Amino acid sequence: MDSYLVALGSAVWLGILTSISPCPLATNIAAITYIGKRVDRPGMVLLSGVMYTLGRAVAYITLGVLLVASILSIPNVALFLQQNMNKFLGPILILVGLLLLGILNIRFPGGGVSDKLTGRVERWGIWGAGALGLLFALSFCPVSAALFFGSLIPLAVDHRSSVMMPTVYGIGTALPVVVFAVLIALGARFVGSAFNKISVFEKWARRLTAVAFIIVGIYYSLIYLVGLDI
Repeated sequence: MDSYLVALGSAVWLGILTSISPCPLATNIAAITYIGKRVDRPGMVLLSGVMYTLGRAVAYITLGVLLVASILSIPNVALFLQQNMNKFLGPILILVGLLLLGILNIRFPGGGVSDKLTGRVERWGIWGAGALGLLFALSFCPVSAALFFGSLIPLAVDHRSSVMMPTVYGIGTALPVVVFAVLIALGARFVGSAFNKISVFEKWARRLTAVAFIIVGIYYSLIYLVGLDI
């Protein structure tokens, strides 16, 4: 149970780190501002931010549940991963750590949402905010893809958690966005200062997380691949 709680905490942290990474963070702020710019009531701006947040969370939760449940539903694959997952985790964590440090770079073709589609979603009002959150969540950039596919999914598979892990990850991605929705509702003057502080925090948090991933990855590799008794 203790290891599972640690894994849940890790999933929440991965979600938060995903949300405050440069690409998703800039997209989140721009989207909430864009959706709320034609709303003259702060409460409606806040509500649009909440709906956008829910859209992002639902996208991550749905995708995570489908991937993990699909993997675990295939008996041979589930058995193979159950027996060998620790062997894979070491190299995967090292790879994700290198991606987070910027030593490795993977480019994703496309991945953007067109201005035409964004404008169409805007006309849907509050419900469009949720749809835009869902669309932006599925537009992965290298860091968010590394955290989701390279960290969360293996973690969920390792603990055979097809629902809870993706759910707490989705909640983690939502928390910083709600904060910015509140700031934008209160007044745009707060956003610039908060953005700069979170950007600095994200840079160091990402580096520390990357180093931790690499250290744990090396540890797992030495134990489960090399066979050292540490």
